[in-house]
Order: sequence, then structure tokens, then C-alpha cells
Amino acid sequence: MEKIISYPLSIVYYFFFLLWLVIFHPIQWFCFNVFGYNAHRLSVAYLNWFLVRTTHILGTSYHLKGMENIPDNKPLIIVANHQSLHDITTIIWFLRKAHPKFISKIELGKGIPSVSYNLKHGGSALIDRKDPKQALPEIKKVAELINNNNYSVVIFPEGTRSKTGAPKPFAVNGLKMLYKFAPDAYFLPITINNSWKMTKFGQFPLGLGNKLEFQIHEPMKISEYKFEEIFEKTEKVITENIKK
Repeated sequence: MEKIISYPLSIVYYFFFLLWLVIFHPIQWFCFNVFGYNAHRLSVAYLNWFLVRTTHILGTSYHLKGMENIPDNKPLIIVANHQSLHDITTIIWFLRKAHPKFISKIELGKGIPSVSYNLKHGGSALIDRKDPKQALPEIKKVAELINNNNYSVVIFPEGTRSKTGAPKPFAVNGLKMLYKFAPDAYFLPITINNSWKMTKFGQFPLGLGNKLEFQIHEPMKISEYKFEEIFEKTEKVITENIKK
């Protein structure tokens, strides 16, 4: 029954989803080229407000715990498990004060209204996962950017989304580069639950009535840990809080 009801609701959802991407593309361009970084950042944040609110058509709700754990005016390496596109829109809107950038695959850097423009001009790292010589310098660049400006970077070390919610092993290299080149930063682990249910039928139709939960754990200052220790603690606290 849920799947049947979801067909018309998903059509309405995707209509508005694509509409916001198209509308905000020229808004982003104008903000970036006329008013600069901060105006562009705010335009991206409000785009994601519209994207988050549009999921209410599907009966989606959001619950974020641990917002008080986010350090003020500090560089952050936000590490999270990855379950769907909605992980990204939620983080951009609700953690907008942290100026989130992303470690993203290079293919997303062209062809997608609003999304590609933000990734190319907003300070994110576009990486070719098959080419370490290209990827690692890009990660180094974003690490130095957040370290020098008290921004944040979001990394999903599983690499690909979990289709069932079950965690995949965390990759080491990206986190190690961020650890090395953002020495003043904090690791901020986030556990995401139920986001995968949005696409449990695939990209169409979408799941209905899901409560997306984001648990923000206590931050860990890089300078107080060896990499192996902070990596292990981060992966453990994230995966132990994923609901089965």
C-alpha cells in the first residue's frame, strides 16, 4: 500500500526538488559573482532548506540530537555514515553555521543544476576515487581551507551509500589526509539512521513517513589523538549507534 500511495507523492516531490535546483542555480551564480562567498553560502543553505522541507510531502520528519556538541568557530571534520542524498541536504541546512564543504566524487562537478555549481565554487573537494594522484591533493586543499578559516568538511568514509542501513568499513586515506593537513580541527562523528528508508524501493517511488535521525557525538580534537586512535574511536561511535 505504501508503495502505491508513494507514486503520485514522489512525482510531486521530484517536481519541486528539480524546480528548486533550477531556480537556485542562477541565484547561486549571482550571489557568488556579485556579492562573494558569504552570499553564495547563504544561497546554498536556503536552497537546502527548500529541499529539506519538500520531503515533508513524503511525510518525512527530522530529529537531530547533540547539536550542543558542535564546537563554535572551530575547524571541523564531520565524519558520518552514508545512507542517501538526504544526509547531505540535512547537514547543509542544519549545520549551516559550520560552513560545510564536501569530499565528493568528481562526476558530480558538472551537469547538475545548483549541485555542480556549489561543489565547484563553494570550496568542496571533487575527487577521482580511482586516481590517488588527483584525489589526495584535492583533499589536502580542502583540509587547509577549513583549518585556516574555521570551516567544516563532511566526509562519508564508507565511500558509497548503504542501501540497507548496515555500515560498511571506513576507508582510511581521506581521513588521514584531513587529519594531517587540518591539525587544528576536531573530528565530529555523526550517526545517521533511517535515511536509507527514503530509497528502500529505489529512486522511484520513495519511502513514506520516515523519521530521519542524526546523532551528533562528542567532538575529538585532533591534536590530542594519534590518527589510528581517533580513526578507531570515530568509526566505533558511529557504527555502534546505527539502528539494526
